[in-house]
Amino acid sequence: MTTETTPASTTSWNGWGDPALAKDLPLAVRALLPTILGRIRRPEPPTALADVVVAASALTEQDRAGLISIVGDDALHSDDETRIRHSGGRSTPDLLRLRQTHQAVPDAVVSPGDHDEVLRVLGFSSEHDIAVIPFGGGTSVVGALAPERGGHRAVISLDLRRLSGLLHFDEISGEARFLAGTTGPEAERLLTAHGFELGHFPQSFLYATLGGFASARSSGQNSAGNGRFDTMVTALRVATPTGEIALGGAPGSAAGPDLMRLFLGAEGILGVITELSVRVHPLPETRRYEGWTFPDFERGADALRLVAQLATGPTVIRLSDEAETGIGLAQHGRVGKALAKGCSAVTVFEGDAASVAERHERTARVLTGAGGRPTGPASAEEWARGRFGAPYLRDALLDHGAFCETLETAATWADLPRLKAAVTDAIRSGFGEHGSKSLIMCHISHIYPTGAALYFTIIGNLRGEVLDEWNRIKAGVNDAILAHGGTISHHHGVGRDHAPWFSREVGEGGIRLLRAVKDELDPSGIMNPGALLPAVARARS
Repeated sequence: MTTETTPASTTSWNGWGDPALAKDLPLAVRALLPTILGRIRRPEPPTALADVVVAASALTEQDRAGLISIVGDDALHSDDETRIRHSGGRSTPDLLRLRQTHQAVPDAVVSPGDHDEVLRVLGFSSEHDIAVIPFGGGTSVVGALAPERGGHRAVISLDLRRLSGLLHFDEISGEARFLAGTTGPEAERLLTAHGFELGHFPQSFLYATLGGFASARSSGQNSAGNGRFDTMVTALRVATPTGEIALGGAPGSAAGPDLMRLFLGAEGILGVITELSVRVHPLPETRRYEGWTFPDFERGADALRLVAQLATGPTVIRLSDEAETGIGLAQHGRVGKALAKGCSAVTVFEGDAASVAERHERTARVLTGAGGRPTGPASAEEWARGRFGAPYLRDALLDHGAFCETLETAATWADLPRLKAAVTDAIRSGFGEHGSKSLIMCHISHIYPTGAALYFTIIGNLRGEVLDEWNRIKAGVNDAILAHGGTISHHHGVGRDHAPWFSREVGEGGIRLLRAVKDELDPSGIMNPGALLPAVARARS
């Protein structure tokens, strides 16, 4: 796999990724939009960066002096542009807010250089009533990076990207220890020098950090072969407002509950992951790509179920429904094929030549027996080339006035058909309630022996206040997810957007447990207030 590093300084302040890679909508998609969504009113141009209005920083000179004494004068930034660039993540609601003139931003951006500086910043902030929002690659799509004060008198963004690098590599054990601000591409570059890879490739790969992967319990596109990121983590070092915690290390342990799991998915509400050890493996000797087609989504999903339960071993396997298959073909100019029925799938196999051949043969036998037909390597290779580029298409749709957003969930194989139907109906009826039209696409993105993840892409023509309308629709979708056996998030996380439904998913007892841990590690409640748990104002002693 070819990867590239895009420095954070070159990323778009109000869109996805590198502005140089942004593209206009393909002509075929532009031609389809009015047919699917009706007349779309082109939006007002976004506010220029120089015209954005932000409030003055609430930090006092004493606050600034105290933070500078910890991290240095060049690691505290309170200029408008830096604050704007740290004002949220990259969901569609985030980007729509970034197109507005008045924006909520953190009072400063603090960039610690090591674990001890993180500890000291958290201690200082707790003592001086300053909320802290941990910030890695800035790619959250669930509101986890919003600069919420939560009743505190100020809020800072804690940019962790100076904490970057490989601390230790253990070839014999297949383990590497990294600083948590290391980006995905940088981790792969450092491991490649040793002939190894991590092999975690979510859509945010080019910009997100290892600490972010851990904090959100990320799941990459190679999860069928390499597992979710939380299964790769073997040890953590965490800075909290009340001190350091170091967990993990042994390959297996029965020494009480696995406390390390508390921090995987905690999204910075308990503390800051500063170092982590991860399972790594040798670079694959070869890769084999193959596309497949199925008569319909039901038969394709059953084929993927058999692949998971028989453990035939693809590194990547994904199934698009009829709508996503058709739009994908139209996007590449194959309008004739796009009108045909059926669903497409892609498979990728990585490893040594003998293993790849054997796993490919077993998987092909299962897929063929379940009604699939191989279509050659071209579609899978095409998917691999564009696997990190979909958010640019989302941004282009917004530029043309179409609303575009994604959401995901997971359920057992038995519940999956009902869940897909319920979510699709909730989206369609939500848009239709006020006369808006929508296009709903879905694919199975990750598989397990007991179930799978569904990833939805929605393109719509929202009328009125777009953010209000989407919040209304999304609430209905979230209700449908929980009512039909789904999880509120398979891999995007909870953040602030999903927090009310997270409470329903884990129940009152689960919330009490998490709140008790937070009260112990973060007694002032400064860590990412409002994410996962409702922010609670704490009385100052």
